[in-house]
Amino acid sequence: MRQILSISVILIVGALGAGAQNPQQTPPKPAEAAPAVESLPTADHILTAYVDALGGKAAMEKVTSRLVRGTFEIPAMGAAGDFESYAKAPNKTILTFTLPGFGTFQQGFDGTVAWSQDPTSGLRELTGTELAAVKLDADFYREIRRKELYPTLKVRGKEKVGDRTAYVIEATPVEGATETWYFDTETGLLLRTDVERETPQGKIPTETSYEDYKDVGGFKMPMTIRQSTPVFTLTIRITEVKLNVEIDDAKFKKPVAQ
Repeated sequence: MRQILSISVILIVGALGAGAQNPQQTPPKPAEAAPAVESLPTADHILTAYVDALGGKAAMEKVTSRLVRGTFEIPAMGAAGDFESYAKAPNKTILTFTLPGFGTFQQGFDGTVAWSQDPTSGLRELTGTELAAVKLDADFYREIRRKELYPTLKVRGKEKVGDRTAYVIEATPVEGATETWYFDTETGLLLRTDVERETPQGKIPTETSYEDYKDVGGFKMPMTIRQSTPVFTLTIRITEVKLNVEIDDAKFKKPVAQ
């Protein structure tokens, strides 16, 4: 469900030594054996387990469109509102955040053109690294296409994410910023994603956490998503999901400038 968050932006070294032994001296004790290094699963294994944990490739491929609604809050600003997200295979999305007293924020992608519109910046077309990020986010089947979308994958080890232990993968797409993914070692589910996002204000490091997975139409989705940046923390709670709904392609088009 990374599409929902597009708009809101944001490592064994060992050494051996030997010396001449003097017969008059007490021989040194044998060196203790180094602890065994735990082997890690491959990125392919971790990602396959992730897809299985979500419900399987076949279940996700049965869905061709999705409507998601819910609420969001930004505690530091004392702000809260509603959001709505439409997504359609293979790569069309539009996301709307409505913040009472401030206005509406939108970001869309029609498969070719990416755009955003908000009360501060107005309507603008996204290019460069912003466009590359939107293209990745907009891939409707990205959860089962991660190995294709991110050709460079490196398993970096294990880390704690809250009270869970996660396998850490560093993932680099063909175009765009390298991301770090954290997959629960027990459930296989994605717990967190770290990435540096390009915004009109510059690059912003963004940490996104996925919580409260629920079954929706035969596969799992996180119902609570938290996005943290150095500036704010945004919490999204999903309240409604509809699958295979009719969506006119015109909905994703860049609006006409006023």
